[in-house]
Amino acid sequence: MRTALLQSSGRPGSIAANLKVLDEAAGRAAAAGAGLLAAPEMFLTGYAIGDDIARLAEPADGDSADAVAELATRHGLALAYGYPERAGETVYNSAQLISADGTRLANYRKTHLFGCFERDHFTPGEQPVVQAELGGLTVGLMICYDVEFPENVRAHALAGTDLLLVPTAQMHPFQFVAESVVPVRAFENQMYVAYVNRVGQEGEFEFVGLSALAGPDGVARTRAGRGDELLLADVDPAFLAASREANPYLRDRRPGLYGSLI
Repeated sequence: MRTALLQSSGRPGSIAANLKVLDEAAGRAAAAGAGLLAAPEMFLTGYAIGDDIARLAEPADGDSADAVAELATRHGLALAYGYPERAGETVYNSAQLISADGTRLANYRKTHLFGCFERDHFTPGEQPVVQAELGGLTVGLMICYDVEFPENVRAHALAGTDLLLVPTAQMHPFQFVAESVVPVRAFENQMYVAYVNRVGQEGEFEFVGLSALAGPDGVARTRAGRGDELLLADVDPAFLAASREANPYLRDRRPGLYGSLI
């Protein structure tokens, strides 16, 4: 499945403007043969928007989800995107996957909140593994800081995730996560990892870009720089199967030795 990554911060504070950015990117991705387009963490609203997070937060099935579903059906590809989700009085940092026919396939709430900013504005989710079937692949969702916890990604590996989508707001000086940690996570868990970041200065944060789609061999199939980009790379089920057969990590685990770690 050809997979597109939209590295962009859009226009923080404007859902309408960000939907236009997503619309344009979806058109380009579909024209290039992509079956899936992934956008960054909090893409619909912007990340560093303070109290506007609560004001702009919507239910998972709200108006913005309907708008994204319309884009997906019009362009004929699945869309994954980050947004602030409202559930009653609670606000989560969430990511949603919508299929090419407009069906809401999966909604994930970030389980590991980073820093005071996120803890001040969000409640952590409690479900570490959220998956959906898409294009013959088992696709999982995670958000930014979550991928830095090996237990989180291993849980996806054990649940059969083939492609892990990680909408991200990765900031300076932690670019080594994009450059080194993400390919290692893909290798040690025998999956593809799509890590799609924001860019540039936003409030107090400087986002570093460097989005990538890493394969189960630990090699990035595509890697962005520090500006706005639309990346394209293929997720190959045959290569994944061969890699899993050759790499014994998951088969050679001894869970009985690890109990004290959890």
